[in-house]
Amino acid sequence: MSQPYDPPNPGQPPAAPPPPPPPPDQFGPPPGGAYPPPPGGAYPPAPSGPAPGGYPPAPSGPAPGGYPPPPGYPPAPGYGAAPPPGAYGGYGVPGLPPLPPGVELAPAGRRIGGWFLDILLAVVTLGIGYLIWALFFTWPKGQTPAKQVLHMRIYKVERQRAATWGTMFLRQFIGGIVNGIFYIGYIVSFIFLFTDQLRRTVPDRIAGTIALSDPNDVLAPPKKS
Repeated sequence: MSQPYDPPNPGQPPAAPPPPPPPPDQFGPPPGGAYPPPPGGAYPPAPSGPAPGGYPPAPSGPAPGGYPPPPGYPPAPGYGAAPPPGAYGGYGVPGLPPLPPGVELAPAGRRIGGWFLDILLAVVTLGIGYLIWALFFTWPKGQTPAKQVLHMRIYKVERQRAATWGTMFLRQFIGGIVNGIFYIGYIVSFIFLFTDQLRRTVPDRIAGTIALSDPNDVLAPPKKS
């Protein structure tokens, strides 16, 4: 920083003169307050690409080495799609076909109670009434007299419908004979009720059937007109 000029001090050098002001047209607007228009009356449009020497635009895709986008969730099945095996009342039971709402595998205790009830009904009706009831009124609907009272139904797994008269004959008559051989079949059937996932007894395995609880008679065969 220069020292101020002090005239009484003869040994002090004179102060340097201030620099001249810049020309009017070097900084700021030209005289008159406006720039002259460019040749042609308009400025050229800015280039759309990158400026010379600048960085290229970023790519639109994912960055190299980044995580890929998460996969989308599969669309939900539409109405009318076939239910998966074991749907409704049989959900999670392998080998059980789709069942209508309100229908499920008959509990083991209910099955045992129905067996004793059939014996009781046979005694009360003196056997003859029980046979007429079974052969003409319950077997065609996939039931026994006790199963009709307890709202249970025998179901043919292969056809996915209530058992017919022929299937009931195979189950009740042939299966009953096998069950009654030295009562071994009854013991095996009792074990199957608590160990088999479909609760199939020996007669069920012979006829290819299962026993279902059908409180609303959803599986009842249609009435003949």
